Amino acid sequence: MRNPRAAGAVSELAELVLPWLPPADLAAAASASRAMRAAASAVTARRAADSSRGLEAVPVPFDNPIDSKPYAYFLYTPFSLIHPAASAHAQPWGCAQARPPCPTWPRPDLGLPSAGCACAEADCGGAGCACADAEAEMADASGAGMGTLRECGDGCACGPSCANRRTQRGVTARLRVVRQLKKGWGLHAAQVLRRAQFVCEYAGEFLTTNEARRRQRLYDELASAGKLSPALLVIREHLPSGRSCMRVNIDATKVGNVARFINHSCDGGNLQPVLVRSSGSLLPRLCFFAARDIAEGEEITFSYGDARLKPKGLPCFCGSSCCPGVLPAEET
Repeated sequence: MRNPRAAGAVSELAELVLPWLPPADLAAAASASRAMRAAASAVTARRAADSSRGLEAVPVPFDNPIDSKPYAYFLYTPFSLIHPAASAHAQPWGCAQARPPCPTWPRPDLGLPSAGCACAEADCGGAGCACADAEAEMADASGAGMGTLRECGDGCACGPSCANRRTQRGVTARLRVVRQLKKGWGLHAAQVLRRAQFVCEYAGEFLTTNEARRRQRLYDELASAGKLSPALLVIREHLPSGRSCMRVNIDATKVGNVARFINHSCDGGNLQPVLVRSSGSLLPRLCFFAARDIAEGEEITFSYGDARLKPKGLPCFCGSSCCPGVLPAEET
């Protein structure tokens, strides 16, 4: 006869332990008993229901009509973190009780938090605001290339509801991660997105150039063997002098947010990449806005850049008329 008290104890223990396990360990635990198998199935279903682990204002579910893979495993962060602190934490995923949206780990100090404006919230971003940047706003509105934008930061007197912090509230648009036959996972709109609407930030680990080059070499080997889908992005911001540029490396391969699933499109895609600087922060953030109205169900894409094409590079399946058949390859 089955002991209901023992089964309840197993379920309670499973709820505490299983959400911390990566997929291989979760599958191994599921083979231990019927109760563990049921608990592991519940964890898997909850993971597939929200790729953001409850850390965004709205869930971002997985949808796989292709095969039996229910989700892609990675550590989630709503904002970029400085390596190596980002890699030193485990993170639960698939708990029965959802957590309110909150940062994965404490927000890193990326600059000088004492610098900022002293405006009332209603006046932020106006002509008298220290965080206003008319040229940056015009670049953002132009829709050509990569725009720039300046927002209030941690050192400003205004609060989270300030209108000049529109990229700092995380993902609020309904999105879905869909698996495709050739591309693999891709990010799709689950609602109509209007032109200039904020979609998401590209969050991951801020890396030094040396660390980015080391990882890129490893990722190239694994990707060519079909063992990894890397998400290391290199951004070059040209400085006002025009003679040099600042390089920012963001790796969302192991630690990132839903933007890691955005695929490349050779025609530029339907997203407008914008470098956003928050007052008091030394490093800019890469954020995406809708470059045009995007229909519900449409895949959202952007151009990974104009980096040199490698003859033996990874194949591109964007399907655009200008596609050379090979993904851009960053020379790190």
